[in-house]
Amino acid sequence: MVKPTLLVLAAGMGSRYGSLKQMDGVGPNGEAIIDYSVYDAIRAGFGRVVFVIRHSFAEDFVSVFNAERFGGKIEVEYVYQELENLPEGFSVPEGRQKPWGTNHAVMMAAEAIAEPFAVINADDFYGEDAYRTIGQYLATLEGKSGEYCMVGYEVNKTLSENGTVSRGVCTVTADGYLESMVERTKIERNSEGVIVFHDLGDDVALEENTPVSMNLFGFTPDYFAHSHKTFVEFLSDEANMANLKSEFFIPLMVNTLIGNGTARMKVLSTTAKWFGVTYKEDKPQLMAKIEQLIAEGVYPRNLWGK
Repeated sequence: MVKPTLLVLAAGMGSRYGSLKQMDGVGPNGEAIIDYSVYDAIRAGFGRVVFVIRHSFAEDFVSVFNAERFGGKIEVEYVYQELENLPEGFSVPEGRQKPWGTNHAVMMAAEAIAEPFAVINADDFYGEDAYRTIGQYLATLEGKSGEYCMVGYEVNKTLSENGTVSRGVCTVTADGYLESMVERTKIERNSEGVIVFHDLGDDVALEENTPVSMNLFGFTPDYFAHSHKTFVEFLSDEANMANLKSEFFIPLMVNTLIGNGTARMKVLSTTAKWFGVTYKEDKPQLMAKIEQLIAEGVYPRNLWGK
């Protein structure tokens, strides 16, 4: 049975958080969220981790997150996302500084990954059960194409107490496959205790168990070729090139492939609760949760035994 690869999107600097949060310590011995992600991936059967980073902080990043740090328990590789990494015939529009988005980051690993793989954000704490769930599913996909998956979190398990959040709200078919994913911004629990989003103006309520995407996806390698083709179409659209903030997101790619019947995506359930550091004020709460999980025996106090 194939060992899947973990693809970690770590090229973002986390402007809202105010620092390189991918390297910020949240565990009792300075462990970062990435450490817990890799630890969970190892025990879920992943054989390799590929980090998407940028050259501007590569030296600092590689000096911390390397095979030696992880005790040689998993292979480690790095790929780079830069603005100029574009298909032949395209160039960066004058004045553009914003990265091309999460699916562009995924595309940077096309030459590095030839097996089923999971995609995560470097600054999200997904939980042990989520890695086990997606790892088991990906291990069954060797040699297949167009059979993707994602871990769907209940929206009530993904909120921040310190501000609104954006989530991909999912519609799921009766047999458990993704029908559509719509990005909703400004999601929060209001003063009446109801979860709402109000990116359209008026409050719109969401059920507590509404499945949402936290960018924990699973793909087979054919996804890279589909992404290249669709990215060329994205860049060929004059409106996208004129908009210096336009981005090629994973949900856009997923919706395209599902919509045209090229692929289907199984929505996997998890008992895990998501944690992240969308805001600086989220960090103490995440640290307290990690202490709780250590007390429950989910993680050792010294993650890598050093």
